Amino acid sequence: MTRSPVRRLIFSALRRLLYLWVRSETINQSAFTLKLDRSKPVFYVLQQASLSDLAVLDVECAKAGLPRPVADVAVGEHVEPAAFFFLNPAASWFGRRSRLAAPPALVRLVGALEHNAVENAQIIPVSVFWGQSPNRETSAWKLLFADSWAVTGRLRKLLSILVLGRKTRVQFSAPIQLNELVAQNKGHERTLRMVHRMLRVHFRNQKTAVIGPDLSHRRNLVKGLVHGPQVREAIREEAARENIALDKAEARALRYANEIASDYAYTAVRFLEVVLSWFWNKIYDGIRVSHIEPLQDAVRGYEVIYVPCHRSHIDYLLLSYLLFRNGLTPPHIAAGINLNMPVIGGLLRRGGAFFMRRSFKGNPLYTAVFNEYLHTLFSRGFPVEYFVEGGRSRTGRMLRPKTGMLALTLRSYLRSSRLPILFVPVYVGYERVLEGRTYLGELRGAAKKKESIFDIFKVIGALRQRFGQVWVNFGEPLKLNEFLDQEQPGWRQQNHAPEFRPDWLNATTNRLAERIAQRLNEAAAVNPVNLVALAMLSTSRQALDRRSLARILDLYQRLLRAVPYSPHTTLPEGDGEALIAYVQSLELIAEQKDALGDILYLDEQNAVLMTYYRNNVMHIFALPALLASFFQSSSRISRAQILSYSEALYPYLRAELFMRWEVEELAAVIDQWLAAFVEQGLLKVDGENYVRPAPSSRQFVLLTLLSRVIVQTLQRFYMATSLLLNSGQHSLTAEELENLCTVMAQRLSILHGLNAPEFFDKSLFRHFIQGLLEQNVLSADANGKLGYHDDLGGVAEGVAKRVLPAELRLSIRQVALERHEDEVTPQPDADQRD
Repeated sequence: MTRSPVRRLIFSALRRLLYLWVRSETINQSAFTLKLDRSKPVFYVLQQASLSDLAVLDVECAKAGLPRPVADVAVGEHVEPAAFFFLNPAASWFGRRSRLAAPPALVRLVGALEHNAVENAQIIPVSVFWGQSPNRETSAWKLLFADSWAVTGRLRKLLSILVLGRKTRVQFSAPIQLNELVAQNKGHERTLRMVHRMLRVHFRNQKTAVIGPDLSHRRNLVKGLVHGPQVREAIREEAARENIALDKAEARALRYANEIASDYAYTAVRFLEVVLSWFWNKIYDGIRVSHIEPLQDAVRGYEVIYVPCHRSHIDYLLLSYLLFRNGLTPPHIAAGINLNMPVIGGLLRRGGAFFMRRSFKGNPLYTAVFNEYLHTLFSRGFPVEYFVEGGRSRTGRMLRPKTGMLALTLRSYLRSSRLPILFVPVYVGYERVLEGRTYLGELRGAAKKKESIFDIFKVIGALRQRFGQVWVNFGEPLKLNEFLDQEQPGWRQQNHAPEFRPDWLNATTNRLAERIAQRLNEAAAVNPVNLVALAMLSTSRQALDRRSLARILDLYQRLLRAVPYSPHTTLPEGDGEALIAYVQSLELIAEQKDALGDILYLDEQNAVLMTYYRNNVMHIFALPALLASFFQSSSRISRAQILSYSEALYPYLRAELFMRWEVEELAAVIDQWLAAFVEQGLLKVDGENYVRPAPSSRQFVLLTLLSRVIVQTLQRFYMATSLLLNSGQHSLTAEELENLCTVMAQRLSILHGLNAPEFFDKSLFRHFIQGLLEQNVLSADANGKLGYHDDLGGVAEGVAKRVLPAELRLSIRQVALERHEDEVTPQPDADQRD
């Protein structure tokens, strides 16, 4: 731009023509107006040479009453013909970029300050974004022309203006005081390079904040993986082990890298955002998000790793969608290789998914490539997401964490760390999960089905159902540095070479996994379906009259508000009647009317399915349910006895349900719950004792229903200990005990009509036995045979008398005894049997 009247006339005509179509607005003007000194020269800098961007800038400056970029400006005795410059030269029509060099106007400005021709000059970086903001875009077609990291030629820019020009955003940044940079006396050339670099970094960060990180160089990233020291060593070992040429082993490593790496594309992310907006509104009644505002400040300056619970395949998409809609960069997601299906896999990969095999065992080259890729993501500061549970929970409860990804994360961080790591737990709760029918079959014993592209048609077929809302709670972030300082105080001074694997890594990783699982459960969202499932499944026939159910739901909500599980736990709105009506609208409970009123019940299919939703919040109700169970066989118990019984059982409950309190905190929490019971009339205080209501009273019925929430967990404890005690010391391995417990649970389920297939879920017994080993209640000898503490029998029987019905205790003991007698009774010879 010069002072030529002809050029000014042409520019004015171009601007008028442009604004026949374009509409623009300025965002965050306050970023610079408070720091702008009008008495000093003001210059604007745009990243790319573009007359359309300049015209938009000129209009917005005129609207804001700012100095015009096309007006001349005095710099000492010299007059610049315009108050703007472009950082980068114009690209060609098809996007070819010229060689970068310092803009002439910037060269003259720096020279003027160095020769004291002017006291100061202010440079305001300005970004122009063509297209609607992410939370308002509704057209997938428009996203094809949205801003991206690719070099934009003049032809694409013209198409972007035509398609997206009705919603153009201009972002002014705080002014850069040029005199402060020149005052560093680095010399003319170095000062120019410093200013040029500062502006490039600024525009890059600005663009990253708005459209996400630049991963347009995937090919270079993938090729770079095979040049990492550990990968090179793994390639040499692969060539020697397989007796193949080195270049063939390298090609194999490159193939692994391409199989793993994401192909993050911002246009794909925005396309998914539009499609998913339709999906959530079509399938669900909305998404309820809690505690995301503090996260927006907490993630600054950290390498963020999101660790959500895993309930559904759409968890992958849901979190990225929410982060994008709330101005946070979507993460790169660790996805199972089973999801790398035709069409779907490509779309997920462009949305940020990187694929991993279920097992790395026996393939050190693949392991090295995957480790290097993960380390690259961490070291470059890209947010990452993975599921600590490994797979989806089919029972609705938190699965025992798989520590593989956490161990890789710790090793990468110990190797080198540019940014501290922040783990962000995210709880996802569904009022009706999309895979409900599949889970129903698996809970009944059907084999897990392999994922298929045709599953999408099942989702389309499910559109006839109503799925309610999705509840997403962001939990308390966990800072890895603080965790390591607490667990391993000297970790910073240890050797951090790439191959470094400290002897404390496994134990520390296990504790980190447990801590993350606890924080996930702390962020639980209690929804109407959870509460109704909890109440209905506590009855003997899964049926209640409407008034009784409403009364129970009101009680549960009052209790949870009196003693909140954690600051990050959320509760539903509305009274018991409103919750019942809502769950009925989801067709999860049935109704039968008669002359005496309405009876609500669960049919056989929903009775099984509702165990899933009850298990979502089992950990929240476990402690109050345990306290209530003590009063089923005793009318009066002292506080000391309550604490004693609770402390005996709590470690096992905590290990299975990932409850948040340490044993040392238990007494204070129990006192809070006992006070809440007294306030609600469920207990009375008589000196040092707590007294239950009369068995014929309504309050005793409520106390009994609450106690049944935890009864199956206590039954599993008693089954395992009974089988172990009857078999004797060092008679069973952990696997043998697990199998026996499963068979006994199936038998009791038939005998006592327990309509809950997850009651005999093998993994629950496996994790329970592992918990007993970790608590040193059990120990394994050299042959893997289990020994137990001498007091185990007394503790088990003493507690069982308090919390389990006599009929059930007798059945468990009888089955365990019969098995023991069968084992010790000599079998007749074959000819005697004949």
